[in-house]
Amino acid sequence: MSLRALLDNRLMPAIAIAAIVIILPLFFPSAYYYRIGALVFIFALAVVGLNLLMGFAGQVSLGHAGFMGIGAYSVAIGPVAFGAPSWLCLFAGAILSGTVAFAVGRPILRLKGHYLAVATLGFGLLVAIVLTNEAGWTGGPDGMSVPKLALFEWRVRGSDAWYWIAGTTFVVGFVLALNLMDSPTGRALHAIHDSEIAARVLGIDVARKKLTVFVISATYASVAGSYLALFNGHITPDSAGFLRSIELVAMVVLGGMGSIVGSLVGAAVLVVLPQVLTTFHEYEQALLGLIVMGFMIFLRQGIVPSIAAVFARWRK
Repeated sequence: MSLRALLDNRLMPAIAIAAIVIILPLFFPSAYYYRIGALVFIFALAVVGLNLLMGFAGQVSLGHAGFMGIGAYSVAIGPVAFGAPSWLCLFAGAILSGTVAFAVGRPILRLKGHYLAVATLGFGLLVAIVLTNEAGWTGGPDGMSVPKLALFEWRVRGSDAWYWIAGTTFVVGFVLALNLMDSPTGRALHAIHDSEIAARVLGIDVARKKLTVFVISATYASVAGSYLALFNGHITPDSAGFLRSIELVAMVVLGGMGSIVGSLVGAAVLVVLPQVLTTFHEYEQALLGLIVMGFMIFLRQGIVPSIAAVFARWRK
């Protein structure tokens, strides 16, 4: 592969995202904007993982917030109950989420269509119920406080620090996702998305590939959940609830299924837009719904793929 092709296909999008992370703070008038930026990158990290599963492998998940809940409660319970450092609990949560995804994915990924959607929905509801009922460990419906992230002698405080942590982690996750899509596994996932039967004819181990991307997607969600809990300093079972799963799916569809850049755009729209619409008070939810409907009506492939298609037609 030539240097120019490498830059076009892999490095340039990553460099552009890194530039956005670096340049954005120059326009932030207060710490509040750092908080919004951090939330965008945290949710975008989870959405990238879900997009790998839905947009590239064609597997629907309506319970992905369950993995965010596992990651969130790992950094909450680990330091309090076992005295483990938060950074170690973050990695432990990611490993636990990947293990659970491996165990759960083997049977449910044999399902297709709405059967798979309902099965993943059941998993998400199960995690939320466990987190709600196990009050001795999780604090029950009221949730629990989360100790601040400490790296050796440095305790992470302030929205600006979390902005850089979340932004850097998203760039790393973005690059890893791009590399995965350019790998033989990524090409196999594309084939599975188009036709599982044709993929099997080509000699692709469909079950193994789907399980692999499911585990990777769960790991992304777990890290994002841990970051969200550490950033907010408090966590409740709602972090693993059905509405959070639907929110993640909406971000994937809105930004564009099969678009890694679209994951960031979808997360940004659904995190920033409600903040902008707060000035309309009681009409906030109605306006948000209308705007999202408008995006889906006029940009049916998602924001990024639809705009890319327009530019492609204009260049021709």
